Amino acid sequence: MNNLLHQLAARAASDPTAIAVVGDNEQLTALELFGAVCALADTLQQTGLQRLALIAENSPRWIIADLACMKAEICVVPLPPFFSDEQLRHGIRQSGVDGLLTDAPQRLTQILRQPFETLSRPAAQGLTYCRIIGARNVPLPTGTAKVTFTSGSTGAPRGVCLGNAQQMRVVNSLARALKLRNPVHLCLLPMSTLLENVAGIYYAFMADGRVIAPPGAAVGLSGAAALDIPTLLDALVRHQPTSVILLPQTLVALVVAMDAGWVPPDSIRFAAVGGGHVAGDLIRRARAFGLPVYEGYGLSETGSVASLNRPGCDLPGSIGRPLDHMTARITDGEIVLSGNCFLGYVDDPDGWYPETVETGDIGRLDTDGFLHIDGRRKNILISSFGRNINPEWIEGRLLGRGILRQCIVVGDGKPWCSALLSPTDPACSEDDIQVWINEVNADLPDYARILAWHRLATPLTRDAGLLTDNGRPRRAAIDQTFAAIINDMYCNEMVNTS
Repeated sequence: MNNLLHQLAARAASDPTAIAVVGDNEQLTALELFGAVCALADTLQQTGLQRLALIAENSPRWIIADLACMKAEICVVPLPPFFSDEQLRHGIRQSGVDGLLTDAPQRLTQILRQPFETLSRPAAQGLTYCRIIGARNVPLPTGTAKVTFTSGSTGAPRGVCLGNAQQMRVVNSLARALKLRNPVHLCLLPMSTLLENVAGIYYAFMADGRVIAPPGAAVGLSGAAALDIPTLLDALVRHQPTSVILLPQTLVALVVAMDAGWVPPDSIRFAAVGGGHVAGDLIRRARAFGLPVYEGYGLSETGSVASLNRPGCDLPGSIGRPLDHMTARITDGEIVLSGNCFLGYVDDPDGWYPETVETGDIGRLDTDGFLHIDGRRKNILISSFGRNINPEWIEGRLLGRGILRQCIVVGDGKPWCSALLSPTDPACSEDDIQVWINEVNADLPDYARILAWHRLATPLTRDAGLLTDNGRPRRAAIDQTFAAIINDMYCNEMVNTS
């Protein structure tokens, strides 16, 4: 039994009535949680299944199923319910799962498109349990306990194989760095997201804490990235968490709300933000309003968190110092990580058991050991004057005050930079946007200034294929979709266009 399961068992014995998990309309004590995990693990072991896909909304039963697979030593494949049917089929087929747990049985036929049988054995309450007939025999790296899928910057998800050891190294390292005891953690990201799974749920349980696990709609999350701000604010006040994990766009929304008078709960002791570039000014503004937010960085290929700012070790604008289980170096300008590498990709046996992870992020280590990201290597723009420009650097400046909800800088092969913009407030005028751009431009070198821009009629969305599941832009798709508009910005040589 690994140290997480051991911790759950110890708490069930020493403090059995402590509330461990809270759902939308239910709660489980430490004893009830561990009992449910053991019962489902026994059931799963009796089936003889080797790999189990988990497709379900955030809830206590998701947590029970995930931990039961860990206890039963069955490889779990968490798949986000917001994935398209095609993406789900891809994940199931690529990882060779032979069983499936879901809270959406009505999707089974359209997802699987192959024979399956629903099993009568009881599963976690509210989950349907089925065996896939004729599942592919797909080899995985030895020790694979979880295959996590993320769509990244392209449409086809890729399976990252992790052992329990990789996940627990992250949890233990976070415990040494943060020292949060008995946290009340509110899940704001899908639990199928490795960051929420490991740094949220597992960390809270290792620290004898409580996990609040309402469905996404109850905290304002719809699908992968759509956000209902009033619902989110209400959930934070109602649940009074001590810890949360935020995406950059969520932090922007919270800063805008605080600007308008909303006050964050005093209960929050640590708010982590990651998944994309965050301007140091935005971090400082959030803290000035009383939200203790700290930026971190990690990849599925490193078991989630690799570096993190935290109290006593903090530099806003950086992604923090590497945690003590990780080592970072800069090779040809790229951040390369070692110390907790994944076991390999499902579809790449020749690359299994890597010793380093080449992140694809352009960055630097300063003299105090803090990591800084300047952009993605593949996103570098080269102007017609031969200047290399990181669009994320400019975008971070433009998003720093919360005036803009989205900003995509373009200009590869062009004489200057332009931008596609979506303001946070639909009532924001063109003049207000231009004033803000002028202010940002004043602090940029001439080759990086925004000399033309276009206000998007509607924000970019994942459903339109323009954002990844965690809200990052799919730049090639955006360039193609808005090619005519981008071309007009350069042909007309306008300072702005709407």
